[in-house]
Amino acid sequence: MHFLRLVYVLWRTWRSVCQCGASSPRIHDGGNAMSATVADERPSVGRLLRSAREPQPRTTNFKFLWFVVIAANLFGLLMILSASSVTALYQYGTSWYQFRLQAGWFAIGCFAMFAMSRYSYEKLSKWMKLALFGSAGLMVAVLIPGVGVSVNGSSRWLGWGPLRMQPSEFVKLAVILYAADTLTRRVGQIRDWKAVMRPIAIVFGAFAVMLMAQPNLGTTIILATIVLVMLFVGGVPGKPLALLSGLLVGAAAFFAIREPYRWRRLMSFRDPWADPLYTGYQSLQSQIGFANGGVLGTGLGQGRAKWGFLPEAHTDFIYAIIGEEIGLVGSVLVIGIFLAFALLGIRTALHARDRFGMLLATGITTWILIQAFINVGACVGVLPITGVPLPFVSAGGSSLVVTMAASGILLNIARQGR
Repeated sequence: MHFLRLVYVLWRTWRSVCQCGASSPRIHDGGNAMSATVADERPSVGRLLRSAREPQPRTTNFKFLWFVVIAANLFGLLMILSASSVTALYQYGTSWYQFRLQAGWFAIGCFAMFAMSRYSYEKLSKWMKLALFGSAGLMVAVLIPGVGVSVNGSSRWLGWGPLRMQPSEFVKLAVILYAADTLTRRVGQIRDWKAVMRPIAIVFGAFAVMLMAQPNLGTTIILATIVLVMLFVGGVPGKPLALLSGLLVGAAAFFAIREPYRWRRLMSFRDPWADPLYTGYQSLQSQIGFANGGVLGTGLGQGRAKWGFLPEAHTDFIYAIIGEEIGLVGSVLVIGIFLAFALLGIRTALHARDRFGMLLATGITTWILIQAFINVGACVGVLPITGVPLPFVSAGGSSLVVTMAASGILLNIARQGR
């Protein structure tokens, strides 16, 4: 009698097949033929082999997500070294200062991502209230004179010297956790849109008020987009969602024209050449960098913009340095990285094991994608400048650590996915 033995990689598939039948296989006395009933119930070995060769979504997503996030960070470190080399040499006496600082944050971010990838996302709901109240406390501390650090008229940071943190980064993750938890617990009330939207709108509104007090319109827009997408994916009816969207757009327009400096930025976005030495200067220098780069770029480290021409070259406008030094090829590469992240995030959400995981993956993917879109749009001149960094690539400690921790959550959802 001959037995077909399966290799180890097919053990899970074979075990699930065996569990489908209640009775064990019976073999005729002759030992040459299986019963017709068992033959009908049990798939052929060829079919098992074909199913084993099919890519498993959780394994594929997990590996590719790791690769995309690490590749984006390593590319960002390289560009931070190039973009900050001149100003770092002038201010700190070494061209490696910002690179070393960011490399330290990257190491912390890797630890955070690894830890969150191993921590079951289902347990995050019990930390949700702590995340909300902790983020709110940090946001209030930012507004206290003498505690919050003010830069260019905006009080958005806590810390001392080069060691600073931006509490608004923690707010994004806290709101995503809260929205996912609420939409999961109240799934039976999804048609009663007030019962679902009211608590999420209250939490978002409270953080939006604190963000606008800094002021920080860019992060407020990102947070609003995340909430709207999560409500849509969560199944909230279209009419109340459209009403909320209209209210948020109106509020954004109001705050955009309320402050004189925002109005000047908006006007310079329409025509940066109207004030090329003041409000339109940064946008024009960014676009000049892209023009200098052409298709292949001026060469890594050979850019002109970082020599004091483009402010915030290693943070908010690092995409312009990429466009200048690596050209259109580098610009498209960055967009490709974020498109890959978006596709993997969407696939992770679709294959999530439960509703909570699906909503978490949706929120995190929306966050990274919309922030990248706003940053790239501002650098190329198709969106107003809002001071939003490019995820994984721009210099910034708290932004990098939190986005990598969020990526770790996404990895955990992918690991446990169907």
